Amino acid sequence: MSHFGVKMDNIRVLIADDHQLFRDGLRALLLSAPEMEVVGEASSGAEAIRLATETEPHVILMDIQMPDGDGIEAARQIVAANPQIGVLMVTMFEDDQSVFAAMRAGARGYVLKGARHDEMLRAIQAVHSGEAIFSPGIADRMMNFFSASRTVILQETFSDLTEREREILVLIGQGKINAAIADELTISVKTVRNHVSNIFNKLQVADRAQAALRARDAGLG
Repeated sequence: MSHFGVKMDNIRVLIADDHQLFRDGLRALLLSAPEMEVVGEASSGAEAIRLATETEPHVILMDIQMPDGDGIEAARQIVAANPQIGVLMVTMFEDDQSVFAAMRAGARGYVLKGARHDEMLRAIQAVHSGEAIFSPGIADRMMNFFSASRTVILQETFSDLTEREREILVLIGQGKINAAIADELTISVKTVRNHVSNIFNKLQVADRAQAALRARDAGLG
């Protein structure tokens, strides 16, 4: 069965943006792609929520900043009620706070309004296929953000270690055995073993390999 003259195998797209000129440009782009159909246009967050139910789109192109409920809140409500809908955030801004807020809201992707036409179409197809997609610059910053966050979290777990234990953990991370550590630090092997045991307990790891991995992840190796 078709809906608004749309074939069921086409990608059904709802455009949500409060700027008529941008909506017109997106509609023209989508009309040029034979596999895509525009099933509706919304100019506010509340209208996007209503049309998401009425038009049953596969993908929603959602502006972040709109009146009457912003795009992120609209995305949150739409995804909660219709998890099968892929929301692709489209915005002029690429600040970290917006990107992570969009992710938490359940958006599958985030592209900039300055994206090339082929990038926009590829992003819609990817989101429709269930993939997550972010423009290259945003993807790089996301990786850096999560990498930095992970390092901070891991380093915080080492706050209980004494200075000597941190020294030994670094050497474990370098793959050194107890005898080599004892020689380097001029202490007995028995003392090294005691320190290593304390390190395992504090980091809640079972063996040297896990301790070494934790040390390297935190940049201590």
